[in-house]
Amino acid sequence: MARELLIYCDESDKKGKHFENFYGGALVESTHLLEVVQRLEEKKKELHLGAEVKWQKITEAYAEKYMAFLDEVFALMEEGKLKMRIMFTQKYFRAVNLTDEHRENEFFILYYHFVKHAFGLQYAGSSAETPVRMYFDMLPDKKSKCDDFKEFVVGLNNQKAFRSNGIVIKKDQIAEVDSKDHVILQSLDIVMGSMPFRLNDKHKEKPEGSRVRGKRTVAKEKVYKYILSRIRIIYPGFNSGMSTGIEGDIENRWRHAYRHWKFMPAEVEIRPEFAKSK
Repeated sequence: MARELLIYCDESDKKGKHFENFYGGALVESTHLLEVVQRLEEKKKELHLGAEVKWQKITEAYAEKYMAFLDEVFALMEEGKLKMRIMFTQKYFRAVNLTDEHRENEFFILYYHFVKHAFGLQYAGSSAETPVRMYFDMLPDKKSKCDDFKEFVVGLNNQKAFRSNGIVIKKDQIAEVDSKDHVILQSLDIVMGSMPFRLNDKHKEKPEGSRVRGKRTVAKEKVYKYILSRIRIIYPGFNSGMSTGIEGDIENRWRHAYRHWKFMPAEVEIRPEFAKSK
C-alpha cells in the first residue's frame, strides 16, 4: 500500500488569561491507522468510557480511567505510530502593525501556519509522492471562509519544500468531521485541553464562595500532571509553555512524537500585565 499521511486537527481556547489561540494536530501514517484506531477504541471499551472521550468530561470518578486511556495514547507515540503537535500564542506578546484583514481572519491565518509548519511535513516525504489527508473538527465559521481556508491549505502544494519532498494535499482529501466519529481526534482533545487548563491557571480556580477547589478541577489537574509526566518520558525537560527545541537537527520537527509551538509574530509589543509571574 502506498504511503499516506493522515492529519486530524482541532482548536481550543481562543481567549485565555495568559495564553490563547490553541491549535492541535494528531498525525498517523496509513500503515498504522487501523492499529491505532483499534487500540484506542478497544481501550475505551475496556474502560467503559462511552462513545466519546473529551477533556471536559473528566471528573473525579473518571480521572484514573482517563489516565489509563492516555497510557495507550502515549504508548502509540512512543512506538512511533502517532504524533501530536500543539500551537498557541502568549498574550504577553501582542502582534503589531496588523491590518483589518489580518484581525478579521486571525483564526484561519494561525490555523494555516499550524498546518504548514507544526509537523515539519517538508521533512516527512521522499522523492515518491506522499499524499496527505486532512480531517478538521467542524470549523467554527461561515462556509465561504472555511472554503477559502481549504484553498490556502491546498496551495501548500506550490511550496518548493513540499514539492521537492513529494508532499501532496488534494482538495478532495480535506474534510470537516465530527470528533464523535474519530477516536484520534478525541485523544487529541484530551491532551490539548489539558494545556490551556494549566497554562491559564484554571487549576487554581475555586467555586464562588469556596475556599477550596472543586473536585473536577482537582481531577483535571491530576490528569494534566500525568500527561506532562508522559511527555517528559518522550522529551525530558519538556516545558509546556515554550516551543519544543529541535536538539540540533531541524528534521526533528518531523521526527519528534510530541511537540509544542509558541507562535511568535514577526513584530510584537510587550504587555507586562499578562506576565505569568504577575
